[in-house]
Order: sequence, then C-alpha cells, then structure tokens
Amino acid sequence: MTEREPPDWALPAWDADFGSTPAGDRVPERGSTPSSGVPAPPGTFGIRILAVSDVTRAVRDAIRDDERLRDVWVEGEVGRVTISSAGHGYFNLKDDRSQLSCIWFRDDRMSSAFEARVGLRVVAHGRLDVFEPGGVYQLYVSAIQPAGFGDLAIRFEALKAKLSAEGLFDAARKRSLPPRPSVIGVVTSPSGAVWHDIRRVLERRWPLTRVLVSPCLVQGDGASASIARALGRLDRWADRMTAAGHPEDAPVVTILARGGGSLEDLWAFNEEVVVRAIVGHGRPVVSGVGHETDVTLADFAADLRAPTPSAAAELVVPDRVDVAEGLARLGVRGRDAVERRLAATEIRLGHERRALGQLHPAAQLAAALERSGRLLDRATTAIGARLDRAAARVSRVGGIAPMLVSARLDAEGGRLGAAAAALGALGPQATLDRGYAIVRLAADGTIVRDPAEAPPGSGLRIRVARGEFDATASGGPDAATRDSSRP
Repeated sequence: MTEREPPDWALPAWDADFGSTPAGDRVPERGSTPSSGVPAPPGTFGIRILAVSDVTRAVRDAIRDDERLRDVWVEGEVGRVTISSAGHGYFNLKDDRSQLSCIWFRDDRMSSAFEARVGLRVVAHGRLDVFEPGGVYQLYVSAIQPAGFGDLAIRFEALKAKLSAEGLFDAARKRSLPPRPSVIGVVTSPSGAVWHDIRRVLERRWPLTRVLVSPCLVQGDGASASIARALGRLDRWADRMTAAGHPEDAPVVTILARGGGSLEDLWAFNEEVVVRAIVGHGRPVVSGVGHETDVTLADFAADLRAPTPSAAAELVVPDRVDVAEGLARLGVRGRDAVERRLAATEIRLGHERRALGQLHPAAQLAAALERSGRLLDRATTAIGARLDRAAARVSRVGGIAPMLVSARLDAEGGRLGAAAAALGALGPQATLDRGYAIVRLAADGTIVRDPAEAPPGSGLRIRVARGEFDATASGGPDAATRDSSRP
C-alpha cells in the first residue's frame, strides 16, 4: 500500500524549507495554481489562510451582489416552526432535495393573515442574506401565501408594496367613526345575503339610523370599476344634500361589504382603482369583505377592517341595549348627584336660616336683654364682692381705730400744750403782763409806734394787761411819750 500524497490545498510540512524548495515542488502560492510554478509576489511566501469571518463575508457579499436574490418568491413545505419570545418566526422551507432556513420578523408576521405551520405548502416572499454569527444563509421573509395562488399572489404583494410606499395604508390617515350615525351608506350587491344581514344587524342594534345603499357588482368583470362608482355616488349624494341645506340626510360613514370567497372571487377588492376610491372617499369606510381569514387590499385602505359584513354593521352603530343600560347608569348617577346637591343645599339653607334668625330684631333684642342681664349679674356680683372686701377692711380698721385715735389725741394734745405754752410765752398778753401797753389810734385802731403818728389832741385807746382805757395825746413828742408811758 503506497503512501497517499497530500492534496493541493494541504499545509506544508513542519520541516519544509521554503528557501530550497525546487521550482517543480514549490508549494502553491496566492494567485498561482499547483502546476503553474509562478512565484508569489515579493514579500510573501507560502499559501494564504483566510479567517472564518473573511469567508463568511465573501459569501455574504456574493449573495448581496446577486440581484436575483434580493427579491425572491420561494415555494416549499414548512418544517420545524419556532416562535421566539420576541415574536419572530423561524422555520424551514424544504422540497425533495434541499431545505432553506427562513426568518420572519414579528411586525411582518403579525400583519399577515396566514401563519407558517408544519406541513403547509406556502409561497414565501423575501430576500436572501447571510447571518454572519451563525455562518448560514437564510431567507428573510416579508410575506407568505398558501401555495397554489400563482400569479394572483404575486400581483397582490406587488400592488400592496406599491400602494404602501405611496402611504395609502398609513395609520396616520385613518379616520375615526362617528359614535351614533344617523345615516349610513352601504356599498354592496343589493341582491345578495350580505345586504339583508347588514339591515338585520342595524335594525336590531340601532333602529334610529337610516341606511342608504349604493349598489354595485362585487365579483367578475367590471366589478372594481362598479365599486369605485358606487363610492363616488355616495359622495355626490352627500354633497347634494349638504348644498340643499339637508346635511342630516347625508351619510356619515360607509360600509363596503361582500361575502366570502376565493382569492379570485375577491380580486375586485384588490384592484388599484378600488383602493384609491376608498382612500379618496369623503367619509370613513369600514371594510367587511369576506370572512375573517380573507385579506384584501381594501382592508388595508379602509379606515377600519371588520372580519365579516355583519361585524362591519356592528362596528358602525352602538348597541341600543348597551346605550339603554348606559342611560340607566347615567340616570342613577344623575339622581345620586341631584340628591347629594339637594342635601348640600339644604344644609346651606339651614345655616342661612339660622344666620337670618340671629339677625332678626326680636332675636337681637333678646340677645341684648340676655347680655344686659349677664352684665348686671356680673356687676352685682362684683359690687357685692367689693362691699364685702370693704366691710372686712372697715371691720379690721374698726378694731384698731380707738387705740389709734386715743394715741393720736394724746400726741396732738401734747403738741397742743407745747404750742400753747410757746404761744403764751411769746403772745402779746405775756408782754402786757410784764407791764407793757398797746397804744392804738381811736379813730382807726392803728397801732402807734411813733409819737409823731399821734399829734396832740389825737384820741387813743391803750390796752394794758387787765383791760383798756381811753386817752388823749397832748404836748410835743416828749410829752406824748411821757403820757403814754404812765401806768
């Protein structure tokens, strides 16, 4: 058994001598083949070793550069479906010979009417790319349809992408529904069961509303144009009623309805003319086309999508039973509020009544009399207390007054005696008792202190110690002096 030669891509031996390797035995270098013998560029030697990420990026770039792989439709059987906690879907598409890994992001998955289930044969739309961390290429799915629809499914997705790019499906342009519409427009076939179902629902839930039907074809050739004309007919009727001064007769919301069917049966509601007619309609549009699993472009363009025509009728009007119950609850709340208000008003009236009663003249007089009586009682009590205190003081003073008076009288008597003694010693009588006399003019009682004051012949009164007598001045001053000094 001969030794097996190493392949062309094998690494050189550990003891290989790159400098002495003959030209015929040279290890393949970058940019050369094993048999070419072309030397490597200057400064390099041996083979080129790529990192895993380099190879992955090379594969990724090759896939991204291929325009055929940027927008592909792939048909296959679904296998091994996994939904992550973030809502992303992971599954395989397989056929008899191969399988393709697929990832379906949450937003695209939630907006789809179909789910990927194991064993279901579907047509998936998306792009191919490489997930570098895992080193795998996979289909990034944007939408799926059950297999078998063929060109219609492709046309559906293409038209959906086009109109969506124009903003016709944006949520920002959606209009809210009126709460209790008085007139409702219905665009449908008047000969089908859908129209009768809508009428029954409206009569049962809200019989106060009026229904204006705008007939149209809902299937077959010319159906899409008929639907667009029916929508425009309602707009013209509303404009006419408004111009005539009867805006209450104009519809305020429109129901677009049709029963269920296949994709081909519902295709009229996927036409561009219908989508643009819905977007340009002058009032909110509720789409009730097909069953819950049926999805049309009219559903995306409408302001609100209903799963069925009957559900559309239920969405545009309230339930009279709910309204009646709400009115009953409002009545109870209103009655409770009125009772609380009346009770609060009664309390305030009582306060005002008492305040007015206190301001009445009779009440004022009674209050004044009561205040005067209280003041009199207080005054009587205060005076009685004052008199009691005064009586107590008088009683205390009365007990010590005799002693005080006696002591005071003794003291004053002593002082009086002393004063009397001093007065006696210093008084005129004491002088008279010593032999002196007091001479007065008889005419006016003036005391004579100088003989010149009593000329001769002047009448005199002379007071001595034990009485008075009269005298007459005579002679000169010397004689008068002599006469006055006689005893």
